[in-house]
Amino acid sequence: MRPTETPLLRRFWYPVMPVGHLAEGPKPFRLLGQDLVIWLDGEGRAAAMDDRCCHRTAKLSKGFYTAGRLACGYHGWEFAADGRVMRVPQRPVDRQGATNMRVPSYPAEIRYGHVWVALEDPLYPLPDFEEEGLGFRRIDEFYEVWTCAGLRLMENSFDNAHFAFVHRTSFGDQGHPEPARLEIEEHADGFMMITEVPVRNPEIQKKVLNMDSDTTVRHMRGRWYAPFLRKLRIQYPNGLSHSIVTCATPIDDASSMVVQFVFRNDTEEQAKAADVIAFDRIVTDEDRDILESTDPDVPLDQTGIEMNMPSDRPGVLMRRMLARMIARERETVAAE
Repeated sequence: MRPTETPLLRRFWYPVMPVGHLAEGPKPFRLLGQDLVIWLDGEGRAAAMDDRCCHRTAKLSKGFYTAGRLACGYHGWEFAADGRVMRVPQRPVDRQGATNMRVPSYPAEIRYGHVWVALEDPLYPLPDFEEEGLGFRRIDEFYEVWTCAGLRLMENSFDNAHFAFVHRTSFGDQGHPEPARLEIEEHADGFMMITEVPVRNPEIQKKVLNMDSDTTVRHMRGRWYAPFLRKLRIQYPNGLSHSIVTCATPIDDASSMVVQFVFRNDTEEQAKAADVIAFDRIVTDEDRDILESTDPDVPLDQTGIEMNMPSDRPGVLMRRMLARMIARERETVAAE
């Protein structure tokens, strides 16, 4: 599956940028191979449009904010959040106002400290993470480009069998290389995986878990939201809940913007955010090193292409569900 050649993927929400990055002006972002400008209007609402002025094709991401609008940096044409040209400075005062000229705009929302964008009407709403309602603190961790397909990262996130090997220098327990038992509950937009995994408890993790034991057990509820979003809620024996939200926003066919933040039911005094990020950085770097060596073109039909083992069940289900979604979308388009 090549994301830029899969029209269905345009119908999902993706976090494209932390809101704080837009305080001083618009920023560019490439989503599914399409160049966008991301910005905030005068009321602090998110906007996403093609990164091309309809006048002389200058990039609107090189523009600036003015009176709640986005002004092109070339000739100052001003745009509303829906892409309409609202003012052309070179026109007489009595001819100012909204025009019929515009650039394409896209659905954009602010949630969990990030701007989320969909390139077409979304199939499903933005997820509601229960931790927010429970008052858990949110720690923003990573916003970085990986040379890796989003589906590879999602499969890895639900692959218990890789812990003992990829994470052998951090928390992986090679005394338990066999994959843990798991349960899967299917949903229309993904699935929930429930499992328990014994892991080592290195010194840096003891610090952020407030635990002294050298080993512990992770009680995990992993929710996959098609196509490239997961929330993994880890419950520890001492009552700590650590929920990791990771999205591989597809930049193009071979690279993803990895957005990660966590929810925790403790306080900064109990575990410093910097220490939480430091441990998760060790783990994600281990994943990244392996994942960036994989083929970005993930086959949804695996017949004779990639071999599987029983612990690959979640990843195989992802591929099957995406294949079904793509087939339904094609049937719908063909019937119209």
